[in-house]
Amino acid sequence: MHTGIESPKGVWWKPVHRSEKIWITLAFGWCLVLFAMMPFWHLKGGQNASGIRHRVEPQAFLERAEEFIRAYQVGEDAGFPVVEPPVGSDIYLVARMWNWSPVLRLKRGAQYTLHLSSLDVNHGFSLFPLNVNIQVVPGYDYGLRVTPSEAGDFRVVCNEFCGVNHHNMVGRVIVIDEAVAAGGPDSGAANPGGGR
Repeated sequence: MHTGIESPKGVWWKPVHRSEKIWITLAFGWCLVLFAMMPFWHLKGGQNASGIRHRVEPQAFLERAEEFIRAYQVGEDAGFPVVEPPVGSDIYLVARMWNWSPVLRLKRGAQYTLHLSSLDVNHGFSLFPLNVNIQVVPGYDYGLRVTPSEAGDFRVVCNEFCGVNHHNMVGRVIVIDEAVAAGGPDSGAANPGGGR
């Protein structure tokens, strides 16, 4: 029986072999390299979205979002308000089981500050088909500066399981090209009555 008083059998007290020291040193060195690369990829690699996060009461966030909708609503899509805010404004997207509201209609090349929050449980904001993934947590307002770079009709997908109807939690972000919208054919503009 092994106890803390008696030494275990074996040669555990012998010094580590030189080759094992080399491998431990290499592994530790590689860990330091990867650790040092994290801020580099954040700042230069565009890997993570930089934003501001602060605490907010879900009801207070909902009230701000409803005020935003009242001020800039331009239509409706499948029962959801379509909102076209002015360039440079704060825009709000509310996550709740099992929808995103409102439908955002933004201008290509314009900068906005997107505010995301959940009213109930954790949700995941994924902008399809782009590679954008943000955790949306109740009680937090996540502000992110965004500049849409291409026109189109994008889907907001929840990628954090949030209940039985999670698979139907899909929203829309419509990005219009100002030049085309002013005098040309429709460039993915809101389609009242169309599918989400």
